[in-house]
Amino acid sequence: MTTSSRIDAKPLYRRLDALFGALDPKKPQGRLLESFLDQFFLALGEPLHLRAACLYGERRDDFQLLKAVGDFSMTLPEIVDRESPPFQLVYRHRLYVFSDPSAQGSPAALGILPYAASALIVLGRRPLRHIFMFVLSDGWTMEELDFTLNTVRSALGSRLVDERVRGSFQQAAEIQQSLLMEEAPAFAGFDIACRSIPAEEVGGDFFDFYAMNGDMLGIAVGDASGHGLPAALLVRDVVTGLRMGIEKEFKLAHVFDKLNRVIHRSTLSSRFVSVFYGELEESGSLIYINAGHQPPLLFSPGGGIESLNTGGTVIGPLPEAKFRRGFARIDPGGTLVVCTDGIVERRNRKGDFFGEERLKKIVETHAGATAEAVLEAIFSSALAFGKERPWEDDATLVVVRRLGQKTEEKPAPPGR
Repeated sequence: MTTSSRIDAKPLYRRLDALFGALDPKKPQGRLLESFLDQFFLALGEPLHLRAACLYGERRDDFQLLKAVGDFSMTLPEIVDRESPPFQLVYRHRLYVFSDPSAQGSPAALGILPYAASALIVLGRRPLRHIFMFVLSDGWTMEELDFTLNTVRSALGSRLVDERVRGSFQQAAEIQQSLLMEEAPAFAGFDIACRSIPAEEVGGDFFDFYAMNGDMLGIAVGDASGHGLPAALLVRDVVTGLRMGIEKEFKLAHVFDKLNRVIHRSTLSSRFVSVFYGELEESGSLIYINAGHQPPLLFSPGGGIESLNTGGTVIGPLPEAKFRRGFARIDPGGTLVVCTDGIVERRNRKGDFFGEERLKKIVETHAGATAEAVLEAIFSSALAFGKERPWEDDATLVVVRRLGQKTEEKPAPPGR
Protein backbone atom coordinates (compact mmCIF):
# COMPACT_ATOMS: atom_id res chain seq x y z
CA MET A 1 0.00 0.00 0.00
CA THR A 2 1.04 3.61 -0.61
CA THR A 3 -0.66 6.65 0.88
CA SER A 4 -0.74 9.02 -2.08
CA SER A 5 -1.42 8.95 -5.80
CA ARG A 6 -2.04 11.56 -8.45
CA ILE A 7 -5.67 11.02 -9.42
CA ASP A 8 -6.88 12.10 -12.84
CA ALA A 9 -10.26 12.91 -11.34
CA LYS A 10 -12.27 14.12 -14.31
CA PRO A 11 -11.90 10.99 -16.51
CA LEU A 12 -12.52 8.80 -13.48
CA TYR A 13 -15.73 10.53 -12.50
CA ARG A 14 -16.91 10.42 -16.14
CA ARG A 15 -16.26 6.69 -16.20
CA LEU A 16 -18.19 6.20 -12.99
CA ASP A 17 -21.00 8.40 -14.24
CA ALA A 18 -21.38 6.13 -17.28
CA LEU A 19 -21.73 3.13 -14.96
CA PHE A 20 -24.33 4.91 -12.83
CA GLY A 21 -26.24 6.06 -15.90
CA ALA A 22 -26.52 2.47 -17.14
CA LEU A 23 -28.32 1.33 -14.00
CA ASP A 24 -31.96 0.34 -14.33
CA PRO A 25 -33.85 2.11 -11.50
CA LYS A 26 -36.82 -0.23 -11.99
CA LYS A 27 -34.84 -3.19 -10.64
CA PRO A 28 -35.21 -4.15 -6.96
CA GLN A 29 -32.48 -2.59 -4.84
CA GLY A 30 -30.55 -5.82 -4.32
CA ARG A 31 -30.57 -6.76 -8.00
CA LEU A 32 -29.54 -3.25 -9.00
CA LEU A 33 -26.51 -3.39 -6.70
CA GLU A 34 -25.55 -6.85 -7.92
CA SER A 35 -25.60 -5.58 -11.50
CA PHE A 36 -23.50 -2.57 -10.56
CA LEU A 37 -20.93 -4.74 -8.77
CA ASP A 38 -20.40 -6.78 -11.94
CA GLN A 39 -19.91 -3.73 -14.13
CA PHE A 40 -17.79 -1.80 -11.61
CA PHE A 41 -15.40 -4.71 -11.07
CA LEU A 42 -15.10 -5.27 -14.82
CA ALA A 43 -14.40 -1.59 -15.55
CA LEU A 44 -12.25 -0.56 -12.57
CA GLY A 45 -11.08 -3.73 -10.84
CA GLU A 46 -7.69 -3.74 -12.53
CA PRO A 47 -6.82 0.01 -12.30
CA LEU A 48 -7.89 0.08 -8.63
CA HIS A 49 -6.01 -3.16 -7.84
CA LEU A 50 -9.10 -5.01 -6.67
CA ARG A 51 -8.60 -8.76 -6.36
CA ALA A 52 -12.25 -9.57 -5.71
CA ALA A 53 -15.49 -8.05 -4.49
CA CYS A 54 -18.71 -9.17 -2.88
CA LEU A 55 -22.07 -7.78 -1.82
CA TYR A 56 -23.93 -8.53 1.41
CA GLY A 57 -27.57 -7.61 2.04
CA GLU A 58 -29.15 -7.06 5.45
CA ARG A 59 -31.67 -9.54 6.76
CA ARG A 60 -33.46 -9.62 10.12
CA ASP A 61 -30.44 -10.40 12.32
CA ASP A 62 -27.44 -10.53 10.00
CA PHE A 63 -26.05 -9.95 6.50
CA GLN A 64 -26.38 -12.53 3.75
CA LEU A 65 -24.00 -12.95 0.81
CA LEU A 66 -25.74 -11.91 -2.42
CA LYS A 67 -22.96 -11.70 -5.01
CA ALA A 68 -19.21 -12.38 -5.34
CA VAL A 69 -16.90 -11.62 -8.27
CA GLY A 70 -13.17 -11.98 -8.85
CA ASP A 71 -10.48 -14.24 -7.42
CA PHE A 72 -11.52 -15.93 -4.16
CA SER A 73 -9.28 -18.78 -3.06
CA MET A 74 -11.60 -19.72 -0.18
CA THR A 75 -15.35 -19.99 0.19
CA LEU A 76 -16.97 -16.90 1.65
CA PRO A 77 -19.37 -17.22 4.58
CA GLU A 78 -22.99 -17.02 3.45
CA ILE A 79 -24.04 -15.12 6.59
CA VAL A 80 -22.11 -12.51 8.63
CA ASP A 81 -23.02 -11.13 12.06
CA ARG A 82 -23.89 -7.47 11.69
CA GLU A 83 -22.74 -6.76 15.25
CA SER A 84 -19.13 -7.83 14.49
CA PRO A 85 -16.40 -5.18 15.09
CA PRO A 86 -15.44 -4.64 11.42
CA PHE A 87 -19.03 -4.06 10.42
CA GLN A 88 -19.50 -1.62 13.30
CA LEU A 89 -16.55 0.40 11.96
CA VAL A 90 -18.16 0.51 8.56
CA TYR A 91 -21.51 1.64 9.99
CA ARG A 92 -19.75 4.47 11.84
CA HIS A 93 -17.60 5.72 8.94
CA ARG A 94 -19.66 4.51 5.92
CA LEU A 95 -16.34 3.59 4.29
CA TYR A 96 -13.49 1.77 6.01
CA VAL A 97 -10.22 0.39 4.65
CA PHE A 98 -8.58 -2.47 6.56
CA SER A 99 -4.95 -2.42 5.46
CA ASP A 100 -3.59 -4.77 8.14
CA PRO A 101 -5.19 -8.26 8.22
CA SER A 102 -3.65 -9.01 11.63
CA ALA A 103 -5.17 -5.96 13.29
CA GLN A 104 -7.84 -6.61 15.91
CA GLY A 105 -11.31 -6.21 14.40
CA SER A 106 -10.23 -6.63 10.79
CA PRO A 107 -12.34 -8.90 8.54
CA ALA A 108 -9.41 -11.28 8.05
CA ALA A 109 -8.77 -11.55 11.79
CA LEU A 110 -12.42 -12.50 12.32
CA GLY A 111 -12.46 -15.01 9.50
CA ILE A 112 -14.76 -12.98 7.28
CA LEU A 113 -12.10 -12.57 4.62
CA PRO A 114 -8.83 -14.53 4.53
CA TYR A 115 -6.94 -11.88 2.55
CA ALA A 116 -4.30 -9.22 3.08
CA ALA A 117 -6.38 -6.06 2.83
CA SER A 118 -9.96 -5.07 2.21
CA ALA A 119 -12.29 -2.07 1.99
CA LEU A 120 -15.96 -1.97 2.97
CA ILE A 121 -18.70 0.56 2.22
CA VAL A 122 -22.25 0.58 3.52
CA LEU A 123 -25.31 1.84 1.64
CA GLY A 124 -28.82 2.63 2.80
CA ARG A 125 -30.43 2.51 6.22
CA ARG A 126 -32.06 -0.20 8.28
CA PRO A 127 -33.65 -2.55 7.43
CA LEU A 128 -32.32 -2.43 3.84
CA ARG A 129 -28.60 -1.83 4.28
CA HIS A 130 -26.09 -3.33 1.87
CA ILE A 131 -22.34 -3.69 2.25
CA PHE A 132 -19.78 -3.89 -0.54
CA MET A 133 -16.54 -5.64 0.39
CA PHE A 134 -13.48 -5.26 -1.86
CA VAL A 135 -10.37 -7.44 -1.56
CA LEU A 136 -7.23 -5.50 -2.44
CA SER A 137 -4.18 -6.65 -4.36
CA ASP A 138 -0.64 -5.26 -4.15
CA GLY A 139 -0.23 -1.78 -5.58
CA TRP A 140 -3.40 -0.14 -4.29
CA THR A 141 -3.21 3.45 -3.02
CA MET A 142 -5.21 4.93 -0.16
CA GLU A 143 -5.98 8.26 -1.88
CA GLU A 144 -7.24 6.67 -5.08
CA LEU A 145 -9.30 4.05 -3.25
CA ASP A 146 -10.80 6.63 -0.88
CA PHE A 147 -11.71 8.95 -3.76
CA THR A 148 -13.31 6.25 -5.89
CA LEU A 149 -15.21 4.34 -3.22
CA ASN A 150 -16.54 7.52 -1.60
CA THR A 151 -17.81 8.54 -5.03
CA VAL A 152 -19.41 5.12 -5.53
CA ARG A 153 -21.03 5.20 -2.10
CA SER A 154 -22.49 8.69 -2.48
CA ALA A 155 -23.65 8.32 -6.07
CA LEU A 156 -25.22 4.89 -5.54
CA GLY A 157 -26.88 6.22 -2.41
CA SER A 158 -28.59 8.94 -4.43
CA ARG A 159 -29.99 6.31 -6.78
CA LEU A 160 -31.51 4.37 -3.91
CA VAL A 161 -33.62 7.35 -2.88
CA ASP A 162 -37.33 6.95 -3.56
CA GLU A 163 -37.84 6.99 -7.35
CA ARG A 164 -40.81 9.30 -7.07
CA VAL A 165 -38.68 12.04 -5.56
CA ARG A 166 -35.65 11.55 -7.77
CA GLY A 167 -37.61 11.32 -11.00
CA SER A 168 -39.64 14.50 -10.70
CA PHE A 169 -38.55 16.44 -13.78
CA GLN A 170 -41.04 19.18 -13.08
CA GLN A 171 -39.51 19.86 -9.68
CA ALA A 172 -36.02 19.77 -11.17
CA ALA A 173 -36.96 22.20 -13.93
CA GLU A 174 -38.47 24.62 -11.43
CA ILE A 175 -35.31 24.51 -9.32
CA GLN A 176 -33.11 25.27 -12.32
CA GLN A 177 -35.35 28.02 -13.67
CA SER A 178 -35.29 29.76 -10.31
CA LEU A 179 -31.48 29.82 -10.25
CA LEU A 180 -30.04 30.18 -13.72
CA MET A 181 -29.67 33.46 -15.58
CA GLU A 182 -31.04 33.85 -19.10
CA GLU A 183 -28.32 36.21 -20.33
CA ALA A 184 -25.03 37.74 -19.28
CA PRO A 185 -24.97 41.11 -17.49
CA ALA A 186 -23.36 44.17 -19.04
CA PHE A 187 -19.78 44.73 -17.90
CA ALA A 188 -17.88 47.82 -19.04
CA GLY A 189 -15.20 47.10 -21.64
CA PHE A 190 -16.31 43.52 -22.30
CA ASP A 191 -18.67 41.70 -24.65
CA ILE A 192 -20.17 38.53 -23.11
CA ALA A 193 -22.39 35.80 -24.53
CA CYS A 194 -23.66 32.60 -22.89
CA ARG A 195 -25.87 29.62 -23.63
CA SER A 196 -26.71 26.25 -22.06
CA ILE A 197 -28.53 23.41 -23.85
CA PRO A 198 -29.61 20.40 -21.71
CA ALA A 199 -29.39 16.98 -23.31
CA GLU A 200 -32.64 16.01 -21.58
CA GLU A 201 -35.52 17.93 -20.03
CA VAL A 202 -33.31 18.84 -17.09
CA GLY A 203 -29.53 18.93 -17.22
CA GLY A 204 -26.63 19.31 -14.84
CA ASP A 205 -24.79 22.23 -16.47
CA PHE A 206 -24.98 25.81 -15.25
CA PHE A 207 -23.48 29.25 -15.65
CA ASP A 208 -23.78 32.21 -13.31
CA PHE A 209 -22.52 35.78 -13.00
CA TYR A 210 -21.83 37.90 -9.93
CA ALA A 211 -21.59 41.70 -10.07
CA MET A 212 -19.21 42.98 -7.38
CA ASN A 213 -18.89 46.70 -6.69
CA GLY A 214 -19.36 47.52 -10.35
CA ASP A 215 -15.68 47.10 -11.24
CA MET A 216 -15.45 43.32 -10.99
CA LEU A 217 -17.51 40.45 -12.44
CA GLY A 218 -17.63 36.88 -11.16
CA ILE A 219 -18.12 34.17 -13.79
CA ALA A 220 -19.01 30.57 -12.95
CA VAL A 221 -19.54 27.56 -15.21
CA GLY A 222 -20.21 24.08 -13.84
CA ASP A 223 -21.05 20.54 -14.84
CA ALA A 224 -22.91 18.41 -12.30
CA SER A 225 -23.08 14.65 -12.63
CA GLY A 226 -26.34 13.11 -13.71
CA HIS A 227 -29.71 14.52 -14.70
CA GLY A 228 -33.13 15.09 -13.15
CA LEU A 229 -33.82 16.14 -9.59
CA PRO A 230 -30.48 14.99 -8.02
CA ALA A 231 -28.49 17.04 -10.55
CA ALA A 232 -30.79 20.05 -10.14
CA LEU A 233 -30.39 19.90 -6.36
CA LEU A 234 -26.63 19.68 -6.71
CA VAL A 235 -26.61 22.72 -9.02
CA ARG A 236 -28.77 24.56 -6.49
CA ASP A 237 -26.33 23.79 -3.68
CA VAL A 238 -23.27 24.82 -5.71
CA VAL A 239 -24.76 28.06 -7.06
CA THR A 240 -26.13 29.03 -3.65
CA GLY A 241 -22.84 28.19 -1.93
CA LEU A 242 -20.82 30.24 -4.39
CA ARG A 243 -23.15 33.22 -4.07
CA MET A 244 -23.03 33.16 -0.28
CA GLY A 245 -19.24 32.85 -0.18
CA ILE A 246 -18.76 35.64 -2.69
CA GLU A 247 -21.21 37.97 -0.94
CA LYS A 248 -19.30 37.48 2.30
CA GLU A 249 -16.07 38.30 0.43
CA PHE A 250 -14.29 35.13 1.50
CA LYS A 251 -11.05 34.25 -0.26
CA LEU A 252 -11.62 32.05 -3.30
CA ALA A 253 -9.73 29.02 -2.01
CA HIS A 254 -11.68 29.17 1.26
CA VAL A 255 -15.01 29.37 -0.61
CA PHE A 256 -14.15 26.24 -2.60
CA ASP A 257 -12.82 24.35 0.43
CA LYS A 258 -16.06 25.01 2.31
CA LEU A 259 -18.26 24.33 -0.73
CA ASN A 260 -16.58 20.96 -1.21
CA ARG A 261 -17.33 19.96 2.38
CA VAL A 262 -20.99 20.99 2.02
CA ILE A 263 -21.47 19.03 -1.20
CA HIS A 264 -19.66 16.00 0.25
CA ARG A 265 -22.10 15.92 3.17
CA SER A 266 -25.15 16.26 0.93
CA THR A 267 -27.44 13.22 0.85
CA LEU A 268 -29.67 13.91 -2.17
CA SER A 269 -27.28 14.53 -5.04
CA SER A 270 -24.81 12.71 -7.26
CA ARG A 271 -22.20 14.53 -5.21
CA PHE A 272 -19.61 15.48 -7.78
CA VAL A 273 -19.43 18.56 -9.93
CA SER A 274 -16.71 20.34 -11.90
CA VAL A 275 -16.64 24.14 -11.57
CA PHE A 276 -14.68 26.97 -13.12
CA TYR A 277 -14.99 30.28 -11.29
CA GLY A 278 -13.16 33.49 -12.15
CA GLU A 279 -13.24 37.10 -10.97
CA LEU A 280 -12.66 39.51 -13.84
CA GLU A 281 -11.55 43.10 -13.31
CA GLU A 282 -12.09 45.98 -15.73
CA SER A 283 -8.31 45.98 -16.27
CA GLY A 284 -8.57 42.46 -17.73
CA SER A 285 -6.97 40.76 -14.73
CA LEU A 286 -8.55 37.39 -13.94
CA ILE A 287 -8.22 35.44 -10.70
CA TYR A 288 -9.70 31.96 -11.01
CA ILE A 289 -10.05 28.43 -9.65
CA ASN A 290 -10.60 25.43 -11.90
CA ALA A 291 -12.11 22.60 -9.84
CA GLY A 292 -11.73 19.66 -12.23
CA HIS A 293 -13.49 21.46 -15.09
CA GLN A 294 -12.84 21.33 -18.82
CA PRO A 295 -9.96 23.86 -19.05
CA PRO A 296 -11.12 27.26 -20.37
CA LEU A 297 -9.11 28.69 -23.27
CA LEU A 298 -7.75 32.24 -23.27
CA PHE A 299 -6.99 33.59 -26.75
CA SER A 300 -4.63 36.56 -26.92
CA PRO A 301 -4.90 39.07 -29.80
CA GLY A 302 -1.37 38.05 -30.83
CA GLY A 303 -2.42 34.48 -31.52
CA GLY A 304 -1.37 32.73 -28.29
CA ILE A 305 -3.69 30.33 -26.47
CA GLU A 306 -3.51 29.70 -22.72
CA SER A 307 -5.26 26.81 -20.97
CA LEU A 308 -6.56 27.72 -17.49
CA ASN A 309 -5.89 24.59 -15.41
CA THR A 310 -4.96 25.82 -11.95
CA GLY A 311 -7.29 24.87 -9.11
CA GLY A 312 -7.92 21.36 -7.86
CA THR A 313 -10.09 18.26 -8.20
CA VAL A 314 -13.84 17.99 -8.81
CA ILE A 315 -16.07 19.02 -5.91
CA GLY A 316 -17.76 16.43 -3.73
CA PRO A 317 -16.12 12.97 -3.64
CA LEU A 318 -13.47 13.75 -1.01
CA PRO A 319 -14.33 15.19 2.42
CA GLU A 320 -11.24 17.40 2.36
CA ALA A 321 -9.88 18.90 -0.86
CA LYS A 322 -7.55 21.87 -1.29
CA PHE A 323 -7.79 24.44 -4.06
CA ARG A 324 -5.40 27.14 -5.24
CA ARG A 325 -5.87 30.26 -7.33
CA GLY A 326 -4.66 30.84 -10.85
CA PHE A 327 -3.96 34.18 -12.51
CA ALA A 328 -4.46 35.30 -16.11
CA ARG A 329 -5.12 38.45 -18.12
CA ILE A 330 -7.50 39.18 -20.98
CA ASP A 331 -5.81 41.78 -23.19
CA PRO A 332 -7.81 44.16 -25.42
CA GLY A 333 -9.05 42.07 -28.32
CA GLY A 334 -8.54 38.85 -26.37
CA THR A 335 -11.23 36.20 -25.86
CA LEU A 336 -11.96 33.77 -23.01
CA VAL A 337 -13.95 30.65 -23.88
CA VAL A 338 -15.40 28.52 -21.07
CA CYS A 339 -17.36 25.40 -22.00
CA THR A 340 -18.47 22.05 -20.61
CA ASP A 341 -17.57 18.58 -21.87
CA GLY A 342 -20.79 18.35 -23.86
CA ILE A 343 -19.26 20.48 -26.60
CA VAL A 344 -15.72 19.09 -26.95
CA GLU A 345 -16.92 15.50 -26.40
CA ARG A 346 -19.71 15.64 -28.98
CA ARG A 347 -19.24 12.72 -31.38
CA ASN A 348 -19.77 12.23 -35.09
CA ARG A 349 -21.11 9.01 -36.58
CA LYS A 350 -17.61 7.49 -36.55
CA GLY A 351 -17.30 8.09 -32.81
CA ASP A 352 -14.72 10.90 -33.13
CA PHE A 353 -14.85 13.80 -30.67
CA PHE A 354 -15.50 17.38 -31.81
CA GLY A 355 -12.43 18.16 -29.72
CA GLU A 356 -10.56 21.16 -28.49
CA GLU A 357 -8.61 21.73 -31.70
CA ARG A 358 -11.77 22.36 -33.74
CA LEU A 359 -12.99 24.75 -31.07
CA LYS A 360 -9.68 26.65 -31.19
CA LYS A 361 -9.81 27.00 -34.99
CA ILE A 362 -13.35 28.39 -34.85
CA VAL A 363 -12.37 31.06 -32.33
CA GLU A 364 -9.25 31.98 -34.30
CA THR A 365 -11.27 32.19 -37.52
CA HIS A 366 -13.69 34.60 -35.82
CA ALA A 367 -11.05 36.90 -34.35
CA GLY A 368 -12.57 40.35 -33.98
CA ALA A 369 -16.15 39.08 -34.11
CA THR A 370 -18.64 39.68 -31.32
CA ALA A 371 -18.91 37.23 -28.43
CA GLU A 372 -22.36 36.21 -29.67
CA ALA A 373 -20.99 35.47 -33.15
CA VAL A 374 -18.21 33.30 -31.68
CA LEU A 375 -20.70 31.44 -29.48
CA GLU A 376 -23.08 30.86 -32.38
CA ALA A 377 -20.26 29.59 -34.61
CA ILE A 378 -19.12 27.06 -31.99
CA PHE A 379 -22.61 25.71 -31.35
CA SER A 380 -23.43 25.53 -35.05
CA SER A 381 -20.19 23.72 -35.88
CA ALA A 382 -20.60 21.24 -33.02
CA LEU A 383 -24.20 20.54 -34.00
CA ALA A 384 -23.23 19.98 -37.64
CA PHE A 385 -20.31 17.77 -36.56
CA GLY A 386 -22.83 15.44 -34.93
CA LYS A 387 -25.00 15.49 -38.08
CA GLU A 388 -27.74 17.50 -36.34
CA ARG A 389 -28.40 14.65 -33.89
CA PRO A 390 -29.60 15.53 -30.37
CA TRP A 391 -26.91 16.43 -27.86
CA GLU A 392 -25.51 13.41 -26.01
CA ASP A 393 -24.57 15.54 -23.01
CA ASP A 394 -25.50 18.97 -21.68
CA ALA A 395 -23.65 21.68 -23.64
CA THR A 396 -22.78 25.03 -22.06
CA LEU A 397 -20.63 27.86 -23.38
CA VAL A 398 -19.61 31.29 -22.11
CA VAL A 399 -17.60 33.62 -24.35
CA VAL A 400 -15.96 36.73 -22.88
CA ARG A 401 -14.28 39.17 -25.26
CA ARG A 402 -12.38 42.24 -24.12
CA LEU A 403 -13.14 45.16 -26.39
CA GLY A 404 -10.38 47.07 -28.11
CA GLN A 405 -10.38 50.85 -28.69
CA LYS A 406 -11.64 50.49 -32.26
CA THR A 407 -14.13 47.63 -31.90
CA GLU A 408 -16.43 48.37 -29.00
CA GLU A 409 -19.52 46.59 -30.26
CA LYS A 410 -21.35 46.66 -26.91
CA PRO A 411 -20.69 49.82 -24.87
CA ALA A 412 -21.85 49.58 -21.27
CA PRO A 413 -25.17 51.31 -20.53
CA PRO A 414 -25.07 54.64 -18.64
CA GLY A 415 -24.55 54.32 -14.92
CA ARG A 416 -23.15 50.78 -15.08
